[in-house]
Amino acid sequence: MDAQYRQIDIDATGKEAVATAFENQVAYCRSSAAEITASVCEGLYGLLDSDRGGMMMERVRRWAGPPLADALPLRVAGGLHALHLSGDEPDLAPLYTRKRVSDVADLLAEVIERHEAVLMPWLDSPPQTNEVARSASFIAAMLWLADCGLPATFAPFEIGSSAGANLMIRRFGYNLGGVHFGRRTPVIDLSPEWRGEAPPDCEITLRRPVGCDIAPIDLTDPAEQSRLKAYVWPEFSERLMRIDRVIASAAESPPGLVQADAADFVDAQVAAPRHSKETLVLMHSVMWQYLPEDTKARITGAMEAAGAKATKDAPIAWISVEANRDTHQHECRVRYWPGGEEEVHLANAHPHGAWIEWLV
Repeated sequence: MDAQYRQIDIDATGKEAVATAFENQVAYCRSSAAEITASVCEGLYGLLDSDRGGMMMERVRRWAGPPLADALPLRVAGGLHALHLSGDEPDLAPLYTRKRVSDVADLLAEVIERHEAVLMPWLDSPPQTNEVARSASFIAAMLWLADCGLPATFAPFEIGSSAGANLMIRRFGYNLGGVHFGRRTPVIDLSPEWRGEAPPDCEITLRRPVGCDIAPIDLTDPAEQSRLKAYVWPEFSERLMRIDRVIASAAESPPGLVQADAADFVDAQVAAPRHSKETLVLMHSVMWQYLPEDTKARITGAMEAAGAKATKDAPIAWISVEANRDTHQHECRVRYWPGGEEEVHLANAHPHGAWIEWLV
């Protein structure tokens, strides 16, 4: 399959949108050197015009929502990877160990039909991509904010926290183009390939982050741990290593994660009493696309209203690391109040944190 990324409305629905979502996922995986996941998505694409795959694939073909925004291909791929990791379906082993499979679509159809009851619930929620390497972009943005004159003590709060891995941001060590921050004995060392000028070398302090998710994953629950790992593409063993270390750290001290609607959580955070000489900062990564439009509007309105009341001694900032569907880049963007109401595109970043391209 010569998959090409095709630009469509992210909210498009229907049969063609489903096919495009799978073709785009194949193209994206191949451009990210994720050949196993590309092969899985290509095999699933091959089932769309067939009657194979039981009720699960029938639900995929008739997907009611926007398949691109819903990350439909990765919902199915996550379930299949979980099945492989569990050891309950040995026929998947050749596919996930890079051995030649003569007909991937036929293999996946048989597996899905055998395990339909186990796989079907994976369609009910979007992927939980807890990539701790995205914390490097958050820290770089905070260094930049401090250099802009905002108080260098930050009080971060995160929406779409999934399992809360990025709420452990203070437990990691960072080398950002030669600028160092974090623990001397970190849970994880993050040293992304740095492109462009280094970020400002400022002294910053972080208060303990808090975060929310509409369906949070409990890092101390073995079943939830397995679910989280299933969303990691099998090609990227380093990502699995990072998750294992985060799980071990959470056993000692769980992240400050609660179940809540994102807009409700933002409302509560910006309304809470503030410390003087401290910057309140909203952060989120690769989750904005999953929010309903009214939720996005509520969050934007709450941040702008809080920004209108912010002062030099008690400012508020907004850091996002999200996909730009037009450029196919993940972009780190920042706003702050007072004085920085216009959004600044600070950097482009690899979706899993392998590199950061600093632009300012």
